[in-house]
Amino acid sequence: MSMSPAVARRALLLLCLATPVALAGAPSPPPELQDIDAYVESVRKAFDVPGIAVAVVKDGEVVLAKGWGERELGKPAKVDAHTMFAIASNTKAFTSASLSMLAGEGKLSLEDRVIDHLPWFRMADPYVTREMRIRDLLVHRSGLGLGAGDLLYWPTTTYSNREVAERLRDVPLSGGFRERYAYDNILYGVAQLVVEQASGQSYAQFLRTRFFQPLDMRETRYNSDALKPGDNVATGHAMADFTTLQPAPRMTWRNVAGAGGLYASVNDMAKWMNTQLAGGTYRDAQGREHALFTPERQRAMWSLVTPIPIPEPKVEALKAAKPNFLGYGEGWMVSDFQGRKLVWHTGGWPGMVSRVTLVPERKLGVVVLTNQEVGAAFNAVTLKVLDAYLANSGTDWLAAYQAQVAQAKGNADEHWQKLQAARDATSEPSLPLAKYAGTLRDPWYGDVVVAQEGERLVLRFSRTPELVGDLQHWQHDTFVVRWRERWLNADAFLTYSLKPDGGIREARMEAISPLTDFSFDFHDLRLAPVE
Repeated sequence: MSMSPAVARRALLLLCLATPVALAGAPSPPPELQDIDAYVESVRKAFDVPGIAVAVVKDGEVVLAKGWGERELGKPAKVDAHTMFAIASNTKAFTSASLSMLAGEGKLSLEDRVIDHLPWFRMADPYVTREMRIRDLLVHRSGLGLGAGDLLYWPTTTYSNREVAERLRDVPLSGGFRERYAYDNILYGVAQLVVEQASGQSYAQFLRTRFFQPLDMRETRYNSDALKPGDNVATGHAMADFTTLQPAPRMTWRNVAGAGGLYASVNDMAKWMNTQLAGGTYRDAQGREHALFTPERQRAMWSLVTPIPIPEPKVEALKAAKPNFLGYGEGWMVSDFQGRKLVWHTGGWPGMVSRVTLVPERKLGVVVLTNQEVGAAFNAVTLKVLDAYLANSGTDWLAAYQAQVAQAKGNADEHWQKLQAARDATSEPSLPLAKYAGTLRDPWYGDVVVAQEGERLVLRFSRTPELVGDLQHWQHDTFVVRWRERWLNADAFLTYSLKPDGGIREARMEAISPLTDFSFDFHDLRLAPVE
């Protein structure tokens, strides 16, 4: 989800329960971080974030690792260095590294065609199917639109990983192959299947034996299904109806874990960041050095493949963070800050968002995990740390991101007001309510059922238990779908088009608010009645 922010949809490094930790011989935090406790608490208050965990590594050592706030709103358990969060799309770096490891072992090449490893693989265009390389699965330039196909697993669906990948053949392409950047998740689910085919292991086994055990990442779980009783784990929170903070149900991406399934603590993410900053090498318990992947593969993962247009910041203070270049590598965003290269990623999950940022030139890494859906919080903390080590620009990042959030909310409010002004509230549906009921089928998602229950219509996505919504007439043959799970923040328009004889030809959907996570790709659905 996604960033969402989505996102955006997450793990941070913490090695202690209450206070910053500096290991023996580790460098001390710079003076600009002496107020980090007060700063993070200000960020939590400003953006209504119950809990935040932050870790900073420098020159191979942990400089800072700490948690602030609550694992779950209103409950006594506190966030600490060992609290696990959903790291969501920060999982993508592990999937990319898995392929690099297998490439180093000669089991595949990133230039291999996907169909050479998965003969059944299909995209909507035969040319794209034939020419798609393994690298193309990682770099968001396939021709899929933003978040295309995410409804196959977001929120949690009953499809398997293989079924999600097979349904790609019907997910529409909205751009040319390798033409432009458009972030997707679904192809990382395909990448996961390539890892399994090439390694002969399940993806969960591969991660456990090739990453978690060697790096001693004991506080990392494959997805929420793998959480154990008694685990120190955060609960996600969302602003229901964009106004009221409440816990979000724990969800799983078991069917596309390679895109964003992992849970991890900052304790473990510190080890991951230090391994990345060391060029993919680590030392075992006996002090012997090992390499996860080759230096060539390390450089490739951190090299810009797909350029991303750089937007002009709409908040004046954020111009200090505007990069000179921006793009996507293999599982990592690549840009710069104050003249130094950054390698980073964000993660967005229902109720949790996070950011991991590396500065290779300075052997510096920052991870911020949060249990609320506001990316401004992890950005404000990350740039505070980067400023302390790199720039000392004097920018008030908290105030800058508060202004950005206020502006986004204002834009969303204006959007809603325009919709209301254009609405013909006196109009009536063309048909009796019962005529709108029935099963609608989309080629890639499957069935969406509209049923009349008493005096109202209820819509249900057949493979997504959380997507149940009540239909309220908006105007003409358009209804508003109000999801019963209000934390989704994804209400949508459902518009019917009619045949000359008054029958239903098709229905289309689109999210109402610009604040809705892009992973709710309702606009890609082409719903036709099932006779």
